[in-house]
Amino acid sequence: MMQNVHLAPEADEDDLYSGYNDYNPTFDTEDLENDVAFQQAARTSHGRRPPVTAKIPGTSGSRPLATGFGSKAALTSSMGRPMTGAIQDGVARPMTAVHAAGYTKAAMRGSSFDPLGQARGPAPPLEMKNSDSSEEKIRQLEKKVNELVEESCIANSCGDLKLALEKAKEAGRKERVLVRQREQIATPENINLDLTYSVLFNLASQYAANEMYAEALNTYQVIVKNKMFTNGGRLKVNMGNIYLKQRNYSKAIKFYRMALDQIPSVHKEMRIKIMQNIGVAFIKTDSEQMKKAFQKLIAVPLEVDYDDKYISPNDDPHTNLLIEAIKNDSLRQLERERKSMAEEYIMTAAKLIAPVIETSFAVGYDWCVEVVKASHYVELANDLEINKATTYLRQQDFNQALETLKMFEKKDSRVKSAAATNLSFLYYLENELAQATNYADLAVNSDRYNPAALTNKGNTIFANGDYEKAAEFYKEALRNDSSCTEALYNLGLTYKKLNRIDEALDCFLKLHAILRNSAQVLHQIASIYEIMEDPNQAIEWLLQLISVVPTDPHVLSKLGKLYDNEGDKSQAFHYYYESYRYFPSNIEVIEWLGAYYIDTQFCEKAIEYFERAALILPTQVKWQLMVASCYRRSGNYQKALEKYKVIHRKFPENVECLRFLVRLCTDMGLKEVQEYVTKLKKVEKLKEIREQRIKSGRDGSARSRREGSAGGDSGGTKGERLSAKLKALPGTSEPYESSGSKEIDASYIDPLGPQAERPKTAARKRNEEDDFADEELGEDLLPE
Repeated sequence: MMQNVHLAPEADEDDLYSGYNDYNPTFDTEDLENDVAFQQAARTSHGRRPPVTAKIPGTSGSRPLATGFGSKAALTSSMGRPMTGAIQDGVARPMTAVHAAGYTKAAMRGSSFDPLGQARGPAPPLEMKNSDSSEEKIRQLEKKVNELVEESCIANSCGDLKLALEKAKEAGRKERVLVRQREQIATPENINLDLTYSVLFNLASQYAANEMYAEALNTYQVIVKNKMFTNGGRLKVNMGNIYLKQRNYSKAIKFYRMALDQIPSVHKEMRIKIMQNIGVAFIKTDSEQMKKAFQKLIAVPLEVDYDDKYISPNDDPHTNLLIEAIKNDSLRQLERERKSMAEEYIMTAAKLIAPVIETSFAVGYDWCVEVVKASHYVELANDLEINKATTYLRQQDFNQALETLKMFEKKDSRVKSAAATNLSFLYYLENELAQATNYADLAVNSDRYNPAALTNKGNTIFANGDYEKAAEFYKEALRNDSSCTEALYNLGLTYKKLNRIDEALDCFLKLHAILRNSAQVLHQIASIYEIMEDPNQAIEWLLQLISVVPTDPHVLSKLGKLYDNEGDKSQAFHYYYESYRYFPSNIEVIEWLGAYYIDTQFCEKAIEYFERAALILPTQVKWQLMVASCYRRSGNYQKALEKYKVIHRKFPENVECLRFLVRLCTDMGLKEVQEYVTKLKKVEKLKEIREQRIKSGRDGSARSRREGSAGGDSGGTKGERLSAKLKALPGTSEPYESSGSKEIDASYIDPLGPQAERPKTAARKRNEEDDFADEELGEDLLPE
């Protein structure tokens, strides 16, 4: 049997897993009959003996077993290898399956199982940091620099720019100390470039925030020129911004373009913003170029003799005759034309560039005025100041306009007249007629040939109701300047007030030849034809007006009214509906449309308009009654009943509502009919008592007036009049109704019943003052 046992040689002790792939003859059952040891064990009790316990307690070492031959031998595997834990030659073989659990090949006999190494005792204490070491000092210094940078940024965000700059400078000083210390103890590669970049960038930003642009540019240059900062080139955008603030636009564009070249194409948003900055810089460059061009325009020599040449120095008759001969000759006329042209060009250029060359138009005008004052065209400076005030007027800044114009009250007559004209116009717009009249008189006295001054004087007289005198001033303004459209328009209005319709029409037709697309003129012509009872001409001119202002709801409703008067319901409905579409709050238009749908038997559509009217005028019961009546006429009695109940809750003393509630409840057989009958009788009785009080109060007041006129006691008459007024007042619980206290007799007729008449909106007339929303005197009455 021993011949089939293979013992592992000593040379293979280290190979714990050798022999597993070898063929084991023990498992060959075919030779068991010839195996003497196996046959002997099977015939005797040798194979059934229990094993003897191991002599080494607490371990899984080899256990010597007593064999049938009386000897003790170590148990071996069927491959001839010693079993795990067996002891051979004084060395315990490791347990191969649990090598990682703490067993070692060289473990001596008697060693304990200690996989966590607890037998080695506690770990040694950590080494204490040496605060005096160079590395620790550098780390603390880095931490301090970062804290200073953060404090600087926080101070900047809080608006304390000075403190932010101080913190940034201190961070810069400490960072330089840190760099020197690192260079002493380590190679330059160990320098913290990110910290250096952040310190310099923050310092440059704080310089720029404190408007220390030279220092900021120097700091940015340090970053940009250092090749170790990979993204430093992007900071050229910041440098460009600084140059833009310094108005050095060429350099700003240069640095923007350099930054644009260093930004990769993947950063599209950043590139777009840089290109936008380039465009802004070009626009600013245009502003500077405009200034230079204006200065060149001012410097152009006019080569025109001044007026002193045409003034006689003495009373020499020969010299006076010569001056009279040349005062208005062709050469003198050419000089006047050249001077007028130069002044026109300068004024036009100043008006164009003043609003755009500086941050505001006022600063731009001031710059133009200073340049003009330093040139040969000193007299144009006053005209520029007048234009500045006019610009304030267009921007509706009346206070600034007044301050600017009042500076000219002590100037020469021409400038004084222009300033006073505008002041009069301003006070007229503010409805201060006394001031407007004073400045209008000042303007006319300063320059009697100023058409704008005469027009404003006519306006103040027109506002006081003296139309004949106002017309005289307008005519005088037109004699001085036949192209004064304001005077011609106001003269037409004056004739219209005086009921001189033909002359008014003539004025507006002349004005229409000058201003072909003026909405005000077209409306006035149509209005005059309407007064003249010529609806066809009125419609024709209103159609022209619609082509100019297609969305004016008043003009559209006016057209609808005229077509309604002519009997053209379809056209009337079209224009009324268009007017409602643009302005759905006009009660007259809403009423007409609702009545139109009632006439055409579309009560359901009429409900929409009457509901809107009830929404606009919630205190008037009329519109809510119309809604309920539409429901009733369309056969929806249940909704009509509900609506009448809602109306009754809001207006408990309305007689019409109660009558319809009684009628509907009777027709529908409801039990509530008796309740509403009782309420109706009570309300009618209260109404009758109230009417009697009103009648008696009127009779008493009339009688007291007769007695007073006959010489009676005036004190008693006054008391009786007061008593009559108190009696005439409605009760405190009476709701507000559109019809007031003079209404409804017992024979009430449903407004939408078969006998009802549709509201005759076409018969209503408006006052002439309301003909057009923009009909005012003297719009744009400003000097040319």
